[in-house]
Formats: sequence, structure tokens, C-alpha cells
Amino acid sequence: MYIGIQDLITASAVLAAALALLGYYNRAYNWYRKQQRQEEDIAALKEEQGLLTYGVLACLKGLKEQGCNGPVTEAIEKIEKHLNNKAHR
Repeated sequence: MYIGIQDLITASAVLAAALALLGYYNRAYNWYRKQQRQEEDIAALKEEQGLLTYGVLACLKGLKEQGCNGPVTEAIEKIEKHLNNKAHR
């Protein structure tokens, strides 16, 4: 059996194409995993931001109960308006 130069060129072209496809698949899979991690991170940040907002609102309401008015009342109204708008979107 004789293996010619053309056979070697064809075999190397097939091997290169297979490696290129594996490389593209790997790149796409890594991109997909990165997107999944980012979505998980964003969800965690949104949850944390919600907890912080509720904590600030509780502190402001505590200050209002102690008699602080003006900017405290205004901030409470703005936060409650924001939370209400966000809940209805």
C-alpha cells in the first residue's frame, strides 16, 4: 500500500478541520458557561441590592418615628415609589 503526498495533504486537511470544529465548539461552550455565571451573579446582586434597599427604608422609617422630617420623609416616599414602580413592571 502506497501513501502519497496527496493522501497526506487530505488527511492533514481533515484533521485540521476536525480540530477547528472542536476549537469552535469549545469556544461556544465557554461563552455559554460565562453567560450562565454572569446571570447567576446578576441575580445574586439584585437580591442583595433589594435587601439593602429594604434595610435603608427601615432605617429611614425608624428615623421618621423618632421625629425626623424633611429629607427623611422625601427619601421614604422616593424609595417606596421606586419599589412600587419596579414591582408593576
